[in-house]
Amino acid sequence: MKVMPTVLAGVAVVESKHLRDERGSFARLFCEKELDNILQGRGISQINLSMTRQAGSVRGLHYQRAPHSEMKLVRCIRGKVWDVAVDLRNDSPTFLRWHAEELAAENARMMVVPEGCAHGFQTLAPDCELLYLHTTPYVRESEGGVAWNDPRLAISWPLPLPASGGLSDRDRRLPILDADFRGLVT
Repeated sequence: MKVMPTVLAGVAVVESKHLRDERGSFARLFCEKELDNILQGRGISQINLSMTRQAGSVRGLHYQRAPHSEMKLVRCIRGKVWDVAVDLRNDSPTFLRWHAEELAAENARMMVVPEGCAHGFQTLAPDCELLYLHTTPYVRESEGGVAWNDPRLAISWPLPLPASGGLSDRDRRLPILDADFRGLVT
């Protein structure tokens, strides 16, 4: 596994090698030892799988507030997505900046989204599946989110939303950041 930092502190992209032969392929999806510098003693407490049918759909931008802040390790295992991390940490030099990566089953990349960052993605193909590894269990009372089209963030989503919606009711109700938002404490 190869860990590559991004412009946002703590946000990284992890590449895995696909070993291929006449039978098919093999790739390591997670290795605690190789990711030790990222995890820094955190364990994986929850693993989730999402499936999104329609290309152009957006999920997010989601996060959990302290004391239940979580790190997410996100990997696309089917299809292709534009994966986005947004820095909402109040003490960060990259506060309100975002970073995106194309994650696909074929490129075997994983995005590491640390505590205090929101996460979302847009599907670039139909029938996308994402595998999420979380360092903290989900706590409904700690969930938060930001509208996918927040003008302060100005995320460059690659596709328009599908005419049939492309957002869940929950994500459609996420707020934009108000002018006095000073960030999350992690």
